[in-house]
Amino acid sequence: MAKILVHATHGPENPTRAALAFLVAKSAIDEGHSVSLFLAGDAVQLIRDAVLDNLTGLGTGKLRELYDAIVAGGGKFYLSGMSSKGRGVTDADLNGKPAEFAMPTVLIKLSLDHDRMFTY
Repeated sequence: MAKILVHATHGPENPTRAALAFLVAKSAIDEGHSVSLFLAGDAVQLIRDAVLDNLTGLGTGKLRELYDAIVAGGGKFYLSGMSSKGRGVTDADLNGKPAEFAMPTVLIKLSLDHDRMFTY
């Protein structure tokens, strides 16, 4: 199967678009694909438990349910280190999640290592 990269830049300010990125990632996992998500800009806030537990997009579902399915399916999260620093996202927000802070060079590497990339 394919390796899919989902690059999300929208966060709590646009719940439907943010949840759509996670829905596409979950759908790819459901189809048997390998999935990585790179969260940048306001999307880095999506890793916070308070956001995961309270964000619901119109027609896309609850973010927590999508996140849990992605994790259960082996999905990996990368967060822009610069975006995270600017929005106060810290190691405490990662709290044992399959996520790590990454520089823009990691996004470039991931985009080249994956078969397809979707941006939300």
